[in-house]
Amino acid sequence: MEKILNEQQLHEKIEHCSSCLEKKFSGADGKKHLVVCGGTGCLSSNSGEILEKLEALIKEKHLEDKATVNRVGCFGFCSQGPFVKVFPEDRLYRAVKVSDVERIIQEDVIEGKCIEDLLYVDPKTKEKVERQDDINFYKKQKRIALNGCSMINPEELEEAFGFGAFKGLTRALHMSQQEVVDEILKSGLRGRGGAGFPTGRKWQFALNQQSEDKYVICNGDEGDPGAFMDRSILEGNPVGVIEGMMIAGYAIGAKNGYFYVRAEYPIAVQRLRLAIKELEEVGLLGDHILGTDFSFRCHIRLGAGAFVCGEETALLNSIEGKRGMPRPRPPFPAIKGLWQKPSIINNVETLADVSWIMREGADKFASIGTQGSKGTKVFALGGKVNNVGLVEVPMGTTLRELIYDIGGGIPNGKKFKAIQTGGPSGGCLTEKDLDTEIDFDTLVARGSMMGSGGAIVMDEDNCMVDVAKFYMEFIVDESCGKCSPCRIGTKRMLEILTKICNGKGEEQDLEDLKELASITKTNSLCALGQTAANPILSTMTNFPEEYEAHVKQHKCPAGVCKAMLHYEINPDKCKKCSLCARNCPVQAISGVVGKEAFKIDQSKCIKCGLCMSNCHFGAVEKK
Repeated sequence: MEKILNEQQLHEKIEHCSSCLEKKFSGADGKKHLVVCGGTGCLSSNSGEILEKLEALIKEKHLEDKATVNRVGCFGFCSQGPFVKVFPEDRLYRAVKVSDVERIIQEDVIEGKCIEDLLYVDPKTKEKVERQDDINFYKKQKRIALNGCSMINPEELEEAFGFGAFKGLTRALHMSQQEVVDEILKSGLRGRGGAGFPTGRKWQFALNQQSEDKYVICNGDEGDPGAFMDRSILEGNPVGVIEGMMIAGYAIGAKNGYFYVRAEYPIAVQRLRLAIKELEEVGLLGDHILGTDFSFRCHIRLGAGAFVCGEETALLNSIEGKRGMPRPRPPFPAIKGLWQKPSIINNVETLADVSWIMREGADKFASIGTQGSKGTKVFALGGKVNNVGLVEVPMGTTLRELIYDIGGGIPNGKKFKAIQTGGPSGGCLTEKDLDTEIDFDTLVARGSMMGSGGAIVMDEDNCMVDVAKFYMEFIVDESCGKCSPCRIGTKRMLEILTKICNGKGEEQDLEDLKELASITKTNSLCALGQTAANPILSTMTNFPEEYEAHVKQHKCPAGVCKAMLHYEINPDKCKKCSLCARNCPVQAISGVVGKEAFKIDQSKCIKCGLCMSNCHFGAVEKK
């Protein structure tokens, strides 16, 4: 691509690319346009091979004048992937296998037929749904941060232009720095990394500092279990995030930006590197961008997977080559950040929102959401829910809508029990909270938090004491150890939870847990320790009966904690077939085939559950 030296050239390029995309999506070019999901989830399920076979068959059958094929970002509906979408029909094929490719070419591309067995089936109506926008999973979503994902090739700069890239930066360059900050303030955008601090206020602090060097840092160190929001945005539209960083750089007077992305995201890093390289080649990164006085360069630093490096001051230390441990605050990074220079740190989703706001306007963004939380939020919806995936919903959407309308409810007719929002730092919300509107303040008021966007659904088979123990194990592993309240307090809380789950808990342990939680929360240096006890406190508040059952009765009501459960064979149901004994790995089951009911020797049983899963008659019971 030729150099883009001024705004006129950029405008012409955007108009040309937009026209090309419009022709593809509308079918005005006389071709079918096939797009294949290129997100990590679908790539792990052979979407790369599906793409290659589509390309090969189109070439082999000389269909270049009838069809094109392209790789795009994440569709979000992970439980139904891999996907192939066909334009202009807007037809979505799900759970596509490599063996389905020939049918797609023959029946859809050549014969113009819809392949009905590859369509999504609505679980309630049992009807097949052809168009993506008619699927309930997508109906209540609104893509802002995910703009362009599943539509454009993240490795093709021209497609990013066609989807509006750099319109926001162009507008910003016609404004003063203060006017750009004011626009972000007006939008009501709050940081999507967890704390929800107003983005414009953070920028204002940095703008007010007098310094030759300032920095913008994009926090892509996504460490919450089950979270993949930032990864998918970077994989699907890296140019949009780069543009957001550049707008932030112009607003505060920074010439350099750093992407801090964990090394476990190789596809995101690869596409980010390619986008930076292409933008440098066309002159949109470097000196005197678009013929103005604005100069900006992007750099990438890889994180080694430390959860604490998601905390902004620990992240700064890591970029500087130091051990990832938090710094005392104040001074805050906007005053003294990277290399002691004024710096702003925004996460991936925040910067993706920035480019949309500057392109579409602050008023449009502010018209979405609630009074205190504007715009949309991306969630990684997982756990015990039918529609696992990545969703972006307007602030103010209720938990009920998220779980039942978008998420499709709980599998196997099980009863909803809780949803953990905010990752290890969040809390568990229950059935009484289902009609709560999702925004920063209401979730905190309910004992949880927005966090970066993790949302793990649990059903009646989950033990809430075990859930608290799981998150505390994670926190103990990830604590940097710098401050005593976090280093020691989290370890002690884990020891107590382990004791309770092992059937050795005492009533005093519950009081000790609450006291330790308070001390750790009040005295820890950074947010990791300050929020570490949230899963414990929220589960103790919402499920006191489960803790009491563990401590007073030494029983796990959900049958999860192995130390407190055992398996028995009901002699009235036993068919004397020996199937349970034959599958027992430790020979703990004895009996005589056809003559006597089988029994389990509790002293030998390792509680693996294979006897129960292999019994076809329901004779093995968990107690």
